Amino acid sequence: MTVATARYIMVGGFLGAGKTTSILRLADWLTARGLRVGLVTNDQGGGLVDTALAAAHRMPVEEIVGGCFCCRFTSLVEAAESLVRETAPDVLIAEPVGSCTDLVATVTLPLEQIYGDRFAVAPMSVVVDPLRAERVLGLADAKLSEHVGYIYRKQLEEAEIVAINKCDLVDAPRLERLRTALAAVNPRASVLECSARAGTGLEPWFARLLADASQAAAIAEIDYDRYALGESLLGWLNAEVRIGAADAAEFDGNTLLVAILSQIREALAASGHEIAHLKGTLAIEGDPYELAAANLVRTADVAHLSHRLAEPVDIGRLLVNLRAEADPADLERAVRAAVSAAAANVPHEVMHLEHFRPGRPVPTHRIPARV
Repeated sequence: MTVATARYIMVGGFLGAGKTTSILRLADWLTARGLRVGLVTNDQGGGLVDTALAAAHRMPVEEIVGGCFCCRFTSLVEAAESLVRETAPDVLIAEPVGSCTDLVATVTLPLEQIYGDRFAVAPMSVVVDPLRAERVLGLADAKLSEHVGYIYRKQLEEAEIVAINKCDLVDAPRLERLRTALAAVNPRASVLECSARAGTGLEPWFARLLADASQAAAIAEIDYDRYALGESLLGWLNAEVRIGAADAAEFDGNTLLVAILSQIREALAASGHEIAHLKGTLAIEGDPYELAAANLVRTADVAHLSHRLAEPVDIGRLLVNLRAEADPADLERAVRAAVSAAAANVPHEVMHLEHFRPGRPVPTHRIPARV
């Protein structure tokens, strides 16, 4: 299938909802139908696990850092056009920062009105983790602050499709209560249930993304002061570590990656900090297609391996992306201590580490309604 313009699909949702796993499934689904796919990843800082995972899947990818799509709108368009020039994708998938909202007014509507001849915009999707959704929507004890929860609710308000991911984690009565709570927040959205990890329930969602046009409406009311406060409560850390040496013994990259993430989790749990998302990859140096990947999406969670290395590693590159409701300096201490402890018997060097709180969002455009 070939389309006259590139179809633009934005898959949003809060940190740890399973956006990246869903997007990789979507890319495979589209490719199986003869479509070329490109991906644009987005983050407040550089060194993204999501970009590494896309590259490992041999997907053309552009990375936008230093702010969310709304604040880097020109960069988003340039990245999309670069992919169009270089690989001529039929479908462009965009994965916004998990702490961002108001994307319809600041991304979808500007794309339609300014670049409608280049991009056909699909319905706005928001992916939710049912366990976190229960906590934010008052169905279970909350873990994140109400200001962070404000961002979560605003993400739901602008969705055309809400995909309850990881639906196998809750039973049917809990799913029904969650569907009712989601409908109370956004009665216009279609609510679908799926498991991206298991590959179930995805077909109806993906078919709509390919066939339907966006009819999304901007959020009726949004308080940017409260939005900025919610983002500012989240600590952000991205790190890259070189592990191993040519003259040192090989090591099990799968075991080491899980050990590092587990020790980070334990340190933050001991300090009472709630993790929004912790993920990491450990790739063989010089071969981005061979990597281990693991993540956990709350402090009470355990690290799950989604990709495994088949062979021991001599030299590897570790990427860690950590977002938590904590002081960024606490995140740095936890990560450095975990790497030092887990890799105590393996040569290692921190090549890059940045930690910060996101700045106030300042959109390039904000269009409140369709023309």
